[in-house]
Amino acid sequence: MWYIGAGQRLAGRIRAGVNELNIHESAENYLEAILALGEKGPVRSIDVAQHLGFSKPSVSRAMSLLREGGFVVMDQGGFLTLTGEGLEIARRIYERHLLLTKWLVHLGVPEKTAANDACLIEHDLSVESFEALKNHIYRDMGTSG
Repeated sequence: MWYIGAGQRLAGRIRAGVNELNIHESAENYLEAILALGEKGPVRSIDVAQHLGFSKPSVSRAMSLLREGGFVVMDQGGFLTLTGEGLEIARRIYERHLLLTKWLVHLGVPEKTAANDACLIEHDLSVESFEALKNHIYRDMGTSG
């Protein structure tokens, strides 16, 4: 299973700046989706399924694993909330996604392509490389973090 026991390694590696295997990329995508959708209101599994274009049974299984891993809680009404650890991971990935998308659009890439490409890149950068790239992007775009 991609989360039982792997959660601690995932969070530890993100903090340490080590790249993760692709198997963890899907879990990061789920956490990021919950965070992004949560900005608009309460989130249920069906919202995540629609946002990511996955089947409800696939998302239900993933949510079960994320709950078991301690990254997500679900209340009686079926609403999802990120735990502290889940929120930390989601924020890191979401920050990468937003910054990389904005930068690619700044470079002239169409927004949809930029968002898709950012999603591919965001999972594979170490913390150190992302921080260096972030500083470069801010200088290039004339903004600050």
